[in-house]
Amino acid sequence: MKSKSKPRSSKEFIELRLYVAGQTPKSLAAISNLKRICDEHVGSQYRVEVVDLLKNPKLARDHQILAIPTLVRSLPVPIHKIIGDLSDTERVLVGLDVRRLKTKSARLSYS
Repeated sequence: MKSKSKPRSSKEFIELRLYVAGQTPKSLAAISNLKRICDEHVGSQYRVEVVDLLKNPKLARDHQILAIPTLVRSLPVPIHKIIGDLSDTERVLVGLDVRRLKTKSARLSYS
């Protein structure tokens, strides 16, 4: 018996954290690609926090980050992780189980 994943409601909030290391080309590409993906496929019900591990390297160990850039979806559970510059949109959408929502808007913060 196949199980289908339940479609996300428009009220479901997506919380993402992108771990990068400074302003490297891969880090900048990951930030840009994530913004594009969220604008095109997620809508307004999300928040992105960009964590620069050069500023606080201890967080890599504390948050079990083994490679960078790494995108972590912490809400809704379960947690999903994607490693890389996020250039493969389809892979990111499938890996994070993200569905398109109707309205567009973003909240992006840096740590």
